[in-house]
Amino acid sequence: MFDIGWTELLLIGLVALIVVGPKDLPGMFRTLGQFTAKMRRMAREFSQAMEAAADDAGVKDVTTTLRDVANPKKMGLDAVKKAADFDKWSPDSETGKLAKERAEKAAKIRETAAKKAEARAAKEEAAEKVADAPKPAPAPESAASPAAEAETTPPKAET
Repeated sequence: MFDIGWTELLLIGLVALIVVGPKDLPGMFRTLGQFTAKMRRMAREFSQAMEAAADDAGVKDVTTTLRDVANPKKMGLDAVKKAADFDKWSPDSETGKLAKERAEKAAKIRETAAKKAEARAAKEEAAEKVADAPKPAPAPESAASPAAEAETTPPKAET
């Protein structure tokens, strides 16, 4: 950040040792560390606030659109990565809804097939009962058929 090399850092440490003294030097470095940590924290919060404001204004969408226009190959790769990101997948997505609908339709189909199978089995059972039932005895002939009577009657005389 400040572009300080090792030799410059060693020189600053020696000057601090001479000016502050060996007794108070650890306390001063601790205070300096706390100060730099506080500055970094404030800088991080500031940058996060600026990014949030930019996101609210839609700057992020514009920058991604410009980047995509400038590099269409990378846009395609980003789209593939976004589609394959399983961390952002939720079961309530369109895929989950479609899977639920398919499961419901499959259950209806199974239910209908079971009903038809039961009806078919009932028909087959009824057909077997009819086939296995004893056939009724033929009805006795009480009167001879007219053809049989014609053969047995004598011919009429001609006059």
